[in-house]
This record gives sequence, C-alpha cells and structure tokens, in this order.
Amino acid sequence: MDNSIPTSVEATKTAAQCFHCGETLSAKTYRLADKTFCCEGCRMVYEILSANNLGNYYAYNDRPGSTRIKPVANFDYLDVEQVISELVDYRDERISIITLYIPAIHCSSCIWLLEHLYQLDGGIVKSRIDFLKKTVSITFRNENTSLKKVVEMLATIGYEPLISLQDMVKEKQADRSERRLVTKIAVAGFCFGNVMLLSFPDYFGMAAFEREYANFFGWLNLGFSLPVVLFSGRDYFSSAWTNLRAKRLNLDFPLALGIAVMFIRSIYEIVLQTGAGFVDTLCGLVFFLLVGRWMQQRTFHHISFERDYRSYFPVAVTTLNEGVELSKPLAALKTGDRIMVRSMEIIPADAMLLKGDAQVDFSFVTGESEPVSKVLGEVIYAGGRQLSGSIELEVIKPVSQSYLTQLWNNDAFVKTREGIRTFSDTASKYFSVVLLLVAFGSAGFWIYFGEPDKALAAFTAVLIIACPCALALSSPFTLAAAISIFDKNGFYLKNTAVVEELARIDTFVFDKTGTITSPDAASLSFSGQLSPLQQQMVCDLARNSGHPLSRELTRHLNKEALYNADHYTEKIGRGISGTINGNHVKLGSSAFLGLPLKNSPAGSSIHVMINDEYLGQFTIRQQWRPGFKSLVQNLGRWADLHLLSGDKSHEKSSLVPFFESASKLHFDQSPQDKLDYIAALQDKGKKVLMFGDGLNDSGALKQSDLGIAVTDNINNFSPGCDAVLDGASFEKIPAFVQQAKDAVKVIHMSFAISLAYNVAGLSFAVQGTLSPLIAAILMPVSTVTIIIFTTLSVRAFARKNALL
Repeated sequence: MDNSIPTSVEATKTAAQCFHCGETLSAKTYRLADKTFCCEGCRMVYEILSANNLGNYYAYNDRPGSTRIKPVANFDYLDVEQVISELVDYRDERISIITLYIPAIHCSSCIWLLEHLYQLDGGIVKSRIDFLKKTVSITFRNENTSLKKVVEMLATIGYEPLISLQDMVKEKQADRSERRLVTKIAVAGFCFGNVMLLSFPDYFGMAAFEREYANFFGWLNLGFSLPVVLFSGRDYFSSAWTNLRAKRLNLDFPLALGIAVMFIRSIYEIVLQTGAGFVDTLCGLVFFLLVGRWMQQRTFHHISFERDYRSYFPVAVTTLNEGVELSKPLAALKTGDRIMVRSMEIIPADAMLLKGDAQVDFSFVTGESEPVSKVLGEVIYAGGRQLSGSIELEVIKPVSQSYLTQLWNNDAFVKTREGIRTFSDTASKYFSVVLLLVAFGSAGFWIYFGEPDKALAAFTAVLIIACPCALALSSPFTLAAAISIFDKNGFYLKNTAVVEELARIDTFVFDKTGTITSPDAASLSFSGQLSPLQQQMVCDLARNSGHPLSRELTRHLNKEALYNADHYTEKIGRGISGTINGNHVKLGSSAFLGLPLKNSPAGSSIHVMINDEYLGQFTIRQQWRPGFKSLVQNLGRWADLHLLSGDKSHEKSSLVPFFESASKLHFDQSPQDKLDYIAALQDKGKKVLMFGDGLNDSGALKQSDLGIAVTDNINNFSPGCDAVLDGASFEKIPAFVQQAKDAVKVIHMSFAISLAYNVAGLSFAVQGTLSPLIAAILMPVSTVTIIIFTTLSVRAFARKNALL
C-alpha cells in the first residue's frame, strides 16, 4: 500500500498555510521536503508520520492536525505501579488495555491515525476509537512498551490524553446495567418470537390434527412466559411494590398489575384447557417496554454526570523526600508530605506554603479569575491553580478532608429538591385509579346480573386490555427523541424528565463570566506602535502569566516562544515584568508602570514599557457570546430575566440594555447569595432556570428548578447541574425551550391516541368477550402507532425550530 502524501492533498494547501495543521504561517517558518510548517512541532509530526508510512493521514481531512503541537508534558507518574493499576482497564503478564480520553479527536484523519498506532509503536497490538466519547482503547504488549511510552507517543503526535483522578475511580455500574438490560430484552424477544409462532394456529383456526397438539402448545407458551415474567419483567414488580409501600402510584403499578393478571389468567386457561391464554400479549408487552427503556439510556449514555471534585484534580503529585522528586498517587497523599506544584498545576490538598512565590487562581472555587498572592507560612486551600513558577508546600489535610471537598459537601451546596414531576407520573396516578374502578365496576355489573363467570372474565380482561403499554411508551419515546435532537445540537440532559421541566420554566437567571461571555471572542486593539521584535518580547513575557488578560494578549500576538523570561515577577491585579533577551519589559496598569493616570477607552487596558520607554497600551473588551442579544430579546418577550455575577460591577452599564431593569442585575454575589436569590424567586412562585459554570454556582444550580452548566468543554462542568450546554450552542436556548414545549405537546397527543386504543379494547373487555386475538392485535398495533407518531412528530417540530 502506498502511503505517500497524495498529490490532491498537497494541492489543497496554500503557501500561506501550515501543511500539517492548516494554520496561517507567521514570519518564521519551518520547511521539510518542500512542505512548509508553522512550528517545529508540526514539522516533527509530519516527519514521524512519513517515516512510518502514515502519509494517508493527510488524505482524510484538509486540516487533520488542527490542534497546535504543545510541549510534551511530564508523564513520570505513569511509571508508578499504583497509578498504572488504577488507570488500566485490564492487565496480565502479556498485555494491558487502557481507555484514554483525547480532546483533540475531531475528524476522520484522527480516527484513521489513532487506529494505526501499531505502526508508530510496535508494542501496540490494536487501538479502537469511540468518536462520540473522544476516547481510544489501546491494547499493548507489556514487554515491548509501557503506558508511559504510549502516552508520550500520543502527546508527541498532537493527541495528548487528558488524564485526571476521575480515571482512577471509574465506575463500571453503567456498563453492567446496560448489559443486564440488553440481556433482558434478548430473553423477552426470544420468548415473544417463539410464542407468536406457536400461537398462529389459534389466530387462524386449528385443523383437527392441530387440535391434538393445542394443549402441548399451550404448555410450551406457558414455559416461555416464565423467564419473561420472572426475569425480564421483574423490575416492574419491584418498582410497583416499592412505590406502593411509599403510598405512591406510578405507571409501573398498572403495568405490573397487567403483567400479573395476564400471567395468572394464562395459567388458569391453559391448565384447565379453557383457552389459549394471553402469553403472546404478555411477552410482547414486556419486550416493547424494555426496548423503550433501552432507547432512553442509549440517548445520553456518553455524558457522565457522576462527577465530583476528583474530576478536576491531577492523578498524581510530585513529592519531595530529602530533595528527591517522586511521583505519588493523589490517594496516597497524607498529612506532612512535602509536595512541589509547578506553574499552572492544581493544588490538590490544603497545604502550607514553604518555598516560592505563590500566585494562585481560585476561579475554580470562587468564580473570580483574579489571582491571589500568598506569603510563606500561609495556608493555601485545595483547588487553586499556581500561576507563577514552582512552589513547595506541606500538606496539612488529606484530599478527602480539604476545604474544597468541604465546600463541595456543604449543606448549602448539596441541598436537594423534590424530584421533577413528569406528565407520566401525574397521569399514572389517575390512570391507575380509573382502571381499578372500571375493572371492579365491570365485575360488579355482571355479578349483579348473576353471571359470575363473565364477571371474572370482564375483570381480568379490563386489566389486560387497559394495561398502559402505549401510554408507558409515549413519554419515553417522545423524550428520547427530543434528547437525541438536543444532543446533536450540543445540549446534554441528565435525564428525560428535564425536558418536561424545561417546558415549565418562566424565569431565567444568568451567571456572567464564562456563561454569557465568550472566552475566545474578546476584542483587542493597540494604541501605539510595536516592532515585530518588540511584539515578540511582549508575547514571551505575557505567556508566563496565567492571568486571563495575559492569555488573551498571548493569543492575540500569536508568536511562537523564542526568549525565556528572566527575573520574572507578577503583581496580582497590577502587572508583570521580566528580562527578555536582555531587555526589561513591563506590562500592566499605568500605576504599575509608574505612569500618570491615563484616560482609557472602556475595557481592560494593558500598558507596555520596554527599557523604561512607554510604547502604548492594549485595550481588551470582553465580548458576549454570539447571539446573546437576540437570545435575551426572544426570552424577554415572555420570561423574567436576571443576572447574578461574582465579578465587580464595572460592566453593568453595558449589560443594562439587555435586561428589563437594572434592578435585576446583581454583582459581587457570593455562592450563598446566589442560592438565596434563587430561593427568593421560587418563593414568589417562579419556575427558575439557572445558567452557570464553576463550583461557586453549584449551590444555585441545585436550588433552581433546572440548573444548566454552560461550558466550552463538555467533559468539565459543574456536577450540580441538570444539563450541560456546549457554549457554541448558547444562542439556541430559545429553540431548545420551544422544542421542550413541543415535546410535551407530542406526549399529550400520544396519550390521547393510546386512550383511544384503550377505549376500543375496553368495549370488548367490559362485556367479557375479549379474545386473545383482539388483545394480540391491539397491543402491538397501538405500540407501533405510538413509536412512529412520537418519532416523526418530534423530528417535525425540530425542523420547525431549526434544530435539524
């Protein structure tokens, strides 16, 4: 097979683009074999792929390597035995299997390359991609390679895995639960098919020869019904019994009652040879119900909401023992351990600062992005990110007892609310009561007229024909179809009940930073003049800071790292300085640079001084997410809008035009303030939806009727939410709300259809003349009608709402 670079691919690349990642080339370029690259990393990856005959990587996408190559991180902790044992899915003496999450997966080229990893590392046996989850499962030989080498190789070619402590506490319950459900469906389906075959003679009339075997067929059908009732349908009996003990009636009660009555009447008729029973209807009912449940689970299985603080922490930490650096699993970290935290690393446990300049970003905990400076001997709480150089600390509390976990488990932040009340819950309560009244009424009617046989037949027939199979499926299939539409548009729900609750919302509360603001859309301008060399020095200094403004400046200048920063210092909230290529560079406020107060346009300003010469200022204006204006206009026509922010109020004037009243804009809000504000709105009878992000919004998200976390990375979100919204889909919120309302309409219409079928069947049942043939026809026909109607209707509404 020829894996050289296809000519057609080369033709699509212009001289102004990097051949590997497609980025626009800067003044400094790198060349290899008549190809031009934007950086050494892209050139190195091209060289690696070419040397291993993997040139077809560039044939599947115009910009396959769209993620810029970053320096390979330190993966020494992947040599620690305890870490390896926790991370791998399977390991024996010969092979290991591990599943890694790789955010950079984005196109067909990624799939092709990651499934050909064995050509890059001979120790890899095979690799398989799950594109939706952005994961790769790798099987490798222990004697030929190691976990560390595999991860380093992935990072080298631009596919660095994201490994967190959450990977070390993976729960397998979801997988086991799905396997059990599939097994139950398989059993019910097998029995249903065989019972239908054995029941055809009953449907179409038996010849004399067939009547001799009628009783034998009946016993076979009864045998097939046993695993369906005792294994596949067991959960419905358990649920009905649990709810009855709690004095509640849910939809599982009439379902379990119908299954039990069909089973008992079938035993009665087959044993006494008075009829064929209703085994076919029974098996079909359980089969279709389980298929509906499986569809619900599959719709949102790839988003895990079982997250806690461990998702955001590193897998291991560097400890210091008599000056020797060792990687230690975070779970093994204990009080008294001395640890090293480097620049941009998370502080994993409450610790005392022993050495270094600690400038910590606590935005994960507080929501505020302004770094906080700490002095020697001061306690630094877990969850902060070190921004300036490495520091040494002594652990004073283990991870499980840190301030961060206390905050996470504080009563204010784990306050539970009543479960979402769905239409099925409400309908099932009344449906069960009416069903029992009709059943006992029919029995009483025939007893009154002296026909006890017909009374028993009518009583059981009503419970059989009115078993709410279609009703039970109308909500799951409608909501599963709706969730599928949302999923395709970057809106991920915790469960189907969220759809119905979304349709009831009348009040929307927004957080500001990271929620209505776009992290990638800040506008930046410069007043003054900088030469290319001066721009390079400014960029090299700014990249040493983790401050949001410095990150925006680095992104705007877009220069590859060239010079190191010596004598680097950062004054929190004021500015940074350092020596770049022998030049003293200062960036920050006018006061930090020792300048008289300057009038600046609205926005945040970064003044520039090189070798004591003032050169001008950068002005950064924070931008709202695309579509924010139209979004609030659409929602404001019928809903109440509020804003709660932990930031200062310097941008209040720019937000006033978006909201009905300035009194609905609140700044300097603590996590408890946000929670209390939501509760006050609910006390007024409002149905509140809260949009937020970060741990500081967790309490408000839980307190609200619906909490939605807005994020630009769906694998990092606040666990106190009912749904996750990809930031790119923020402007679609009105369409999502309308789709939820339309989904509820479909549920109501499908409920009416199912009632029509029940009324038709009850006309036979109350007379005591229900035959197995009528029951066998009505159940599957009503079920298929509901499935088709709900699926097509939801998709039609989705097209109307521009979601398809």
